[in-house]
Amino acid sequence: GIAVDHRRKNRCLESLQANVQRLNTYKAKLIIFPRRTRKFKAGDSSLEELETATQIKGPVLPIKSEKPSIELVQVTEELRSTKAYAKLRLERMNKRMFGIRQKRAAEAEKEEKK
Repeated sequence: GIAVDHRRKNRCLESLQANVQRLNTYKAKLIIFPRRTRKFKAGDSSLEELETATQIKGPVLPIKSEKPSIELVQVTEELRSTKAYAKLRLERMNKRMFGIRQKRAAEAEKEEKK
């Protein structure tokens, strides 16, 4: 059987589609033997498939994970001179102060018109 962890939620669409494809392939290759040799039920495999069935040892359908490609970049003087943390802090403060600055500008414009 297939072990399923019901607590886990797969939120990534790509891996979900890959798992669905893998399970569909598994179901297509699966040969279901009848419980009684003389009585076949719906869903059981045909006699030809039963005769050609062989036991598989080892992983049936291994999960193939692709390794992400890493792109190496030469460190330039421009990259060294950038202050990433300072830029992040500045942009965070700009976003935080956006409404206040807009309100002050509107008030200043109102004062100018008077």
